[in-house]
Amino acid sequence: MLVSQLLNPTLREVPAEAEVISHQLMVRAGLIRKSASGLYTYLPLGLRVLKKIEAIVREEMDARGGQEILMPIMQPAELWKESGRWDVYGAELFRLNDRHNREFCLGPTHEEIITDLVRGEIRSYKQLPLLLYQIQNKYRDERRPRFGLMRGREFVMKDLYSFDRDEAGLHESYQKMYDAYCRIFSRCGLTYRPVEADPGAIGGTGGSHEFMVLADSGENSVVYCSGCDYAANTEKSECRPQAVEDISPEGEMKLVSTPGVKTIEDISEFLAVPKTTLVKSLLYQGDEKTFLVLVRGDRTLNEIKLNNALGGFVSLQLASPEVVEEIMGCGPGSVGPVKVPEGLMVVADAEVPLMKKAVCGANKAEHHYVDVVSGRDFRIDQVLDLRMVEPGEACLKCGAPLKEARGIEVGQVFKLGTKYSKALGANFLDEKGVEKSCVMGCYGVGVSRTIAAAIEQNHDEFGIVWPMPIAPYQCVIVTASTKDTLVVETADKLYQELKSLGVEVVLDDRDERAGVKFKDADLVGYPLRVTLGSKTLANGQVELRERKSGETQLVKAEDLAQQVKTMIEKALQC
Repeated sequence: MLVSQLLNPTLREVPAEAEVISHQLMVRAGLIRKSASGLYTYLPLGLRVLKKIEAIVREEMDARGGQEILMPIMQPAELWKESGRWDVYGAELFRLNDRHNREFCLGPTHEEIITDLVRGEIRSYKQLPLLLYQIQNKYRDERRPRFGLMRGREFVMKDLYSFDRDEAGLHESYQKMYDAYCRIFSRCGLTYRPVEADPGAIGGTGGSHEFMVLADSGENSVVYCSGCDYAANTEKSECRPQAVEDISPEGEMKLVSTPGVKTIEDISEFLAVPKTTLVKSLLYQGDEKTFLVLVRGDRTLNEIKLNNALGGFVSLQLASPEVVEEIMGCGPGSVGPVKVPEGLMVVADAEVPLMKKAVCGANKAEHHYVDVVSGRDFRIDQVLDLRMVEPGEACLKCGAPLKEARGIEVGQVFKLGTKYSKALGANFLDEKGVEKSCVMGCYGVGVSRTIAAAIEQNHDEFGIVWPMPIAPYQCVIVTASTKDTLVVETADKLYQELKSLGVEVVLDDRDERAGVKFKDADLVGYPLRVTLGSKTLANGQVELRERKSGETQLVKAEDLAQQVKTMIEKALQC
């Protein structure tokens, strides 16, 4: 491809709306353009990267027995109502009606459609296991689309669904996909970590892992063990309860006045006590139920753990100040577990029963209790692991300290079990003629998000630094002068030689200053740059530079094509 003919509108200035580096660089390097909030057009270079990731994904899916299909983006509401998700999925589901007023949605995922397909086609255990996948656009009505391709309303995703006879078969399919995902992200040249995760709106009772590309800009926080292979999303990570030692004797519970005190920080400062002695009391509403949640004052409540532990509500949120006043008789800043109304369920994190001489709200405006003891002064109906894990805590598996990193989720694998097959009747007859439900798994790769994640992990102050396997082109040839006949002719000859060797190469033949071409080459991030100048070429040499390392060498013009091919082949080995 000649750069003079390539639609590659590069920008020198950082776009005002672009918050993260991947968004900034994708716009500046001419990979994408915004059509509307959360919606983007892929320009030629951006689409080439997308297609390369898709090709890697296809190869790994096909290698493990996956069969590619293509399902409709628009899905009938009847299937979602049959599975029970039409009213559960929430506001992110794009809903629409056709001219006959029939309800549909734009697919954010395809569990219903694939299960409906399989229930109509699978009859016998002899047809299982079955691995079906597609690569397709997905749609989610994000409340606040942001970060370019990281969180959009339309995105490209690979979703594979496995159908097995039993849990043993599911485990085998799950492991196949887990291994395939490791291959995919390794082949994309990314540094990643699989972590235990919560299944979220996809559901299922089995395990789930997210694949996180490690980057400082990641939206997700992950913890990993310094001594073993344990790693988990902080929303999923289990916590070991830690007691705070206090050798002083217990006293009687006392009511104290705390004027103007509303927050944990306020009460800690006012009473000159550490946050570890405080009980944080939060009134929550889950659908039609209300309950009081207790967690130690220095801890952060994990709402995902709370929701999962209590059965999974459609809507879980803190009660409004008006509801708190009505039920507890005080504002949120004075709520506590002592003398709570009868019938109000009290759930506590596992550390709360270990607290002695605690401080809590008195359910009376501007008052708190001190020297409070769990069990003696207040009841707990259920003890659960409800808090967020923190770096430095002991790993539950081996006891070594946990470390924290930021990550960008690019893939997730789920064990669905029979959640959808039972609801939709995807059954088969086993060896004895007994009808059973298919045991399912689902496995997604955010193809378009992987582009953004790769840039977040691979860039410098000059632009993108593409890993070779997913670079839009592997090599760029830059002519320092378009007036020198020898330079122009040699550049064209090298361009043809590289193409004949199968190298993906562009020739920057524009009548621009060499500095402009160099800046564009670094901004776009071509892994290799060949520069032809009058002085070096007079000696029969050209300059070869690696984008990632910045290393530059002079190479004989006649040796250049083979050396470039060798470097590319080495970089693609995985």
